[in-house]
Amino acid sequence: MSDNHGLRIKLDSFRPLGEIVYEALRDAIVNQTLKHGERLLETELADEMGVSRTPVREAIRKLEVEGYVAIVPRKGAFVAGLSIKDINEVFEIRKSLEALAAGLAAARATSEDIEAMERNILEEAKHWESSDLLKTIEIDTEFHGLIYAASKNVRLQTIITDLRDHVQRFRTTTLAVPGRMKFALDEHRLIIDAIGKKDVQLARKRAAEHIESAEGALLELISYQR
Repeated sequence: MSDNHGLRIKLDSFRPLGEIVYEALRDAIVNQTLKHGERLLETELADEMGVSRTPVREAIRKLEVEGYVAIVPRKGAFVAGLSIKDINEVFEIRKSLEALAAGLAAARATSEDIEAMERNILEEAKHWESSDLLKTIEIDTEFHGLIYAASKNVRLQTIITDLRDHVQRFRTTTLAVPGRMKFALDEHRLIIDAIGKKDVQLARKRAAEHIESAEGALLELISYQR
C-alpha cells in the first residue's frame, strides 16, 4: 500500500481519536478508496492520517470483527473481498426492507414526497449522461432515502440505515458495471410510477425487482472477475 489515499483526517477535540480513525478507514473501504485485497500497513496509514499506530491498529481490529478487513497470519491485514455469502445475506435482507418501504410509500407518500423523487430522477438522469459515477451514487442513495422517508415509518428507516455501509459498498461496485446506471434509472422510474399510482403491491414488486437486478449485476461482475 504505497499510494496516497487522501486519508488525512481532521482532528476533533470532542470525539475520541480512535473513533475518527475507524470511521475514516471504514469509509475508505466502503467507497473503495481502499480496494478489495489491498494490504493495510499500519505505519503508512498512520503517517497518512497524521496519527500514531495505536488508533490505526485498534481500528483495523474493529473492522476485522465487522467483516471489512481480513487478517492473514504472517502476512498482515487486507481489505476483505465480497463473498457470495455476504452478498446473498445483505441483498436478501435489503430486498425485503426495500419492498416494505416502497409499499408503505405507495400507501402514505404525499404529493411533496413524490415531487422530491421526480426531481431526484431528473438529477440522476443528468449525471448518468455525464457518466459521473460518484455523483450518481450520491443521488442513488438519496433516492432510496426519499422512499424510506415517504414510508413514514421511523423504525424501518433506522433498520435500513443500519445496513447503509454494507449497501454502499455494494452500490459502489454495481453502479460501476457498464450499463447498470441506465438500468437503475429506469427501475427507479418504475418504482416512482407505482408509488404515484398508490399501487402498494406493484410498488413492492418493482422495488424487489430493482434489488434483484442490482444483486444480479454484482454477482455477474464477480463471476467475470474470477
